[in-house]
Amino acid sequence: MLRIHFTAQDFARIRFAPRPAPLQELHAALTTAVTRRGGPLLAPWRGRVLRSLPAATDPLADLVPAGRPPSFLDVLGDTMADGFEQIRAADPGLVRSELERVYGAVPAPRWIRSLHAGDETAWRTLHRAQQAAYETVLAPVWSVVQDLHREEFTRYALAVAEHGVAATLTGLAPGSRLHGGAWEWPGATPDRDVCLDGRGLVLLPTFHHPAGPLLQDTPGRPAVLTYPAGPGLPPAAGRPAVPAETPAAVLGRTRLDALRLLAEPHTTTSLARALHVSNATASSHAAALRSAGMATTTRTGRSVTHQRTALGTLVAGGGAPATRPRPPPPPPPRPQR
Repeated sequence: MLRIHFTAQDFARIRFAPRPAPLQELHAALTTAVTRRGGPLLAPWRGRVLRSLPAATDPLADLVPAGRPPSFLDVLGDTMADGFEQIRAADPGLVRSELERVYGAVPAPRWIRSLHAGDETAWRTLHRAQQAAYETVLAPVWSVVQDLHREEFTRYALAVAEHGVAATLTGLAPGSRLHGGAWEWPGATPDRDVCLDGRGLVLLPTFHHPAGPLLQDTPGRPAVLTYPAGPGLPPAAGRPAVPAETPAAVLGRTRLDALRLLAEPHTTTSLARALHVSNATASSHAAALRSAGMATTTRTGRSVTHQRTALGTLVAGGGAPATRPRPPPPPPPRPQR
């Protein structure tokens, strides 16, 4: 069982990663491929991945013997380059201690010993291996991963607004529970207790690791919980994931149009006019978006103005609201005879 112990300060510091982290998603995919997690349904995908990995990725197997990755690999970055810069900036003492923990008394390959010594050639070897693995495994499906992450982000924001943080957390992991200030995940292995001690927690969905949570717990940093999300099978290139829920499916078409219109400030009346709905309906949509943190409302005298937040911009995805034809005018009255 995994137990994550929260303080009151930690609950205030729970946040959802706004974008997928390519290195974390890559590590989740490779873990699933080499540990045979996910059962027979993943066998075709696993076979394709393992057959397609080029020789340049071989150092990654050296770095993670027996599925025990060193913690300095646990970084969040919006791009592969950003993630690798964070890895390269790891404290040399942490790098050495983690390599010693992973290998113990087992003789390490030469390039691992060079990495332990801080050799730049060894770091370039690691960088090339990660980039080659990303191009093979993730690049063909990265746009699908981004769409799935945006949907999960939207779903989380709406759930927190409607049900609160505690219910939303347990909803992310069916069977988990909050008990005595600890979030308990039955069945997670190995048995582990993690105390956040005010550092907070970052929630990061993964779409390539269906077999339970991955917790990155690096001293001095917020803990990162990578949890299984999506339809249960890794995304496939050339087709949307199944089921593929767009922001419109999560929010509803009219509410998504309202969110996109709110890139510019709108009064309730102007929003209603643009959506071709009543003022009461427009006000209801704005209130729902505001509750989810996707819009703000400011009052000036008797007028209110709505505008979307940075979260709303992320969820909206930059699209334009659908063009809505105005309802036809009522027919002229028939002459009385």
